[in-house]
Amino acid sequence: MALPVAFFGVFFAWPVVSIVDRGLRPDGAWRFGRIGETLSRPDILDVLGFTVWQALASTGLTLLVALPGAYVFARFDFPGKSVLRAVVTVPFVLPTVLVGTAFLALVGRGGLTDELWGLRLDTSVWAILLAHVFFNYAVVVRTVGGLWSQLDPRQEEAARVLGASRWTAWRTVTLPALVPAVAAAALMVFLFTFTSFGVVQILGGDAYSTLEAEIYRQTARLLDLPTAAVLTLVQFVAVGAILAVHARTVRRRETALRLVAPERTARRPRGAGQWALLAGVLVSVALLVLLPLGVLVERSFAGPDGYGLRYYRALGSLDESGTFLVPPLEAIGNSLRYAVAATALAVLIGGLAAAVLTRRAGRLVRGFDALLMLPLGVSAVTVGFGFLITLDEPPLDLRASWILVPLAQALVGVPFVVRTMLPVLRAVDERLREAAAVLGASPWRAWREVDLPLVRRALLIAAGFAFAVSLGEFGATVFIARPDSPTLPVAVARLLGRPGELNYGQAMALSTILMVVCAVSLLLLERLRTDRTSGEF
Repeated sequence: MALPVAFFGVFFAWPVVSIVDRGLRPDGAWRFGRIGETLSRPDILDVLGFTVWQALASTGLTLLVALPGAYVFARFDFPGKSVLRAVVTVPFVLPTVLVGTAFLALVGRGGLTDELWGLRLDTSVWAILLAHVFFNYAVVVRTVGGLWSQLDPRQEEAARVLGASRWTAWRTVTLPALVPAVAAAALMVFLFTFTSFGVVQILGGDAYSTLEAEIYRQTARLLDLPTAAVLTLVQFVAVGAILAVHARTVRRRETALRLVAPERTARRPRGAGQWALLAGVLVSVALLVLLPLGVLVERSFAGPDGYGLRYYRALGSLDESGTFLVPPLEAIGNSLRYAVAATALAVLIGGLAAAVLTRRAGRLVRGFDALLMLPLGVSAVTVGFGFLITLDEPPLDLRASWILVPLAQALVGVPFVVRTMLPVLRAVDERLREAAAVLGASPWRAWREVDLPLVRRALLIAAGFAFAVSLGEFGATVFIARPDSPTLPVAVARLLGRPGELNYGQAMALSTILMVVCAVSLLLLERLRTDRTSGEF
């Protein structure tokens, strides 16, 4: 536990505590009255209300749109199913900045809906809600559909034989079994939208602001650390309470289920109703997932003189506005280097943490497990700004070092590594390790000869998740990325923040490149997931 605890203590707890300390204890005395003062301000109450409202609305809308898709992917077999499953998962690994950019190209000024019907949604909350559905569609399909595909349909058929209607059989047999998966999917969607930053920053502008966006505004623009500290505490407490309530309620509903292989439950659609449902899901995927990405690509090639590579060529040179100290194209290499370093750190720290959680038990380890999840519930903006004010003097003066960005990105990647590797590590038969020890193997050799071959594929999948997450991290990176070494999400945000047709076109082109890089990472990850040669799982 030593290395993971030290890593989180220095690069997570210290920056966050420092921000809160500077905000609530500016002159050496705690001023807790600022909490009440801040939370009683009308503008802050509006932000809190909108944050909760849009998270609830986004979660409900996502479940409404995605649950039919989860059923189709779970129960139907049709040509191109595996490819389509990978396609609907692409948005989830895309940076939120890119998601906002895609919807800006679709429903914003000069976007497709603006050109065809004169309709702009970037000035309304609907753009934010639709972007959140686009981003989280795969969460519901993967989480709920994964369990649904393994539920034995004969249990529902038995209820039908005993006289239950189709609706009654589904409501009394299938629905209770799906409740934990639906609750888990709803929790993840709510958390992602509750802490939404990139999407709101681009589509909401000054009209709409979530807690995360308001923390950024208070720190970066207004330099109001007391307000930022209070909002950070509010977000942390809210996310912690949500996780605790979810863990308590879902644990009560979990029951032993009769599961079968997914191949035994999927079949071709039967009847007009099932074919209509499949067609409806395909149309919704085309409109909600493919259309925004397609418009983004189209805008990257569409110039004032027709289609061409004008915006892509412009990425290789500096403009006269001084937006960048280096050509925007260099952001590609920067992002890849940062992501590789962050992935190595996340795999090292997350792998050690997963090993600890596998071998030990007790309150100390349960607290350690909770510590690993904290970066997902604390503002990335707070962490990034905290890096600037804590890691600025010996022995850890890292403000001028390139490693600062991978360190912040690794904090977000570690939870994904732990959650990917932990189930596989727990499934390793302890008797195999004991047999290796009896035969004279050292603990290191036993791990290398027993554990590693069994968890190698999970390790590669974890590395893929960490790489994709690191590639798209924006909240912390926007603070600590040096002007001469921007990442792709930071470069896109800078281009969108400046007026002019050339800046907009370059943002579309750079977003397209970022989308391709993320999609390639996902396809490689999908290939690892569906590799039939690894039969030990």
